[in-house]
Amino acid sequence: MKKNSLTLTAVANMTSNYSEGLGNIASVQKVFRNRKVYSIRSRESLKNAIMVQSGMYDDLQTEENGATQKLANLELNASNCRALEGGYMNTKGTTTIRKSSFYLTDAISCESFVNETRFHNNLYLASNLAKAKNINLQEKAGEAGLMPYQYEYDKSLKVYSITIDLEMIGKDENFENEEGYKEADNKEKADRVNSILDAIENLSLTVKGNLDNAEPVFVVGGLSNRKTHYFENVVKVEEGRLVLSDDLVEKVSKGYNVGLLKGDTFMNEGEIIEKLNPTSIIKFFDKLREDVNAYFEV
Repeated sequence: MKKNSLTLTAVANMTSNYSEGLGNIASVQKVFRNRKVYSIRSRESLKNAIMVQSGMYDDLQTEENGATQKLANLELNASNCRALEGGYMNTKGTTTIRKSSFYLTDAISCESFVNETRFHNNLYLASNLAKAKNINLQEKAGEAGLMPYQYEYDKSLKVYSITIDLEMIGKDENFENEEGYKEADNKEKADRVNSILDAIENLSLTVKGNLDNAEPVFVVGGLSNRKTHYFENVVKVEEGRLVLSDDLVEKVSKGYNVGLLKGDTFMNEGEIIEKLNPTSIIKFFDKLREDVNAYFEV
């Protein structure tokens, strides 16, 4: 069976994204699993970060038609607009839907959530305004705009998976010309997939004004004949150790590769090297990009 998809599961040290706030209190997003609460970066937040950082959203065009949505028509569609590779629903005239060619899971923390609250205020700005208004900050804090605020903070090892349907890249069956439905050439298809891989390899996030390095510290996967998150159920971290189950080792042996950022991120780094024989993260993604180029014959 031909390998027509690409699947990866990665472990990265990243922050969570934020859910609804209550007054001046911001809380991170969480899920309830195995009778415990875990912080997450949602799949929507992760996908948006990858689309932006990969440059896939550079040609994004939007319109308002009852709701703000991605612009898609005969002239602008997934065959010639990278921003639409992540899927769209356009309700202008006849509703057209094109599913995403790649799918992500939530990035879920490896350890249950422990609340770390951070307290801040805008004292310097308020003091500056009070000085300009020639008022006493302590007596007229409200007039000076003094505002304390707080938020939950979480940066921890999180696991997420991504699977790309290589047969769907660069195609848009919603719009046809005389030759059939519109489709990008193979070089453009390979470039799109590789730009997503580039973003995952070097992923960085901006959270509360701080730069967050979210690059993988462990990654496993490759081209596959199964369009599913193949390693989602076997990549687990417990108490700082990557769980090296027989199932993980057996799945890797089916023609997949492993990348590891060495530096004692995992307490059992020596065992990981012995059982999985990983390459560096850089070599892992270099090999994967070569495989993608070979698949598209470019």
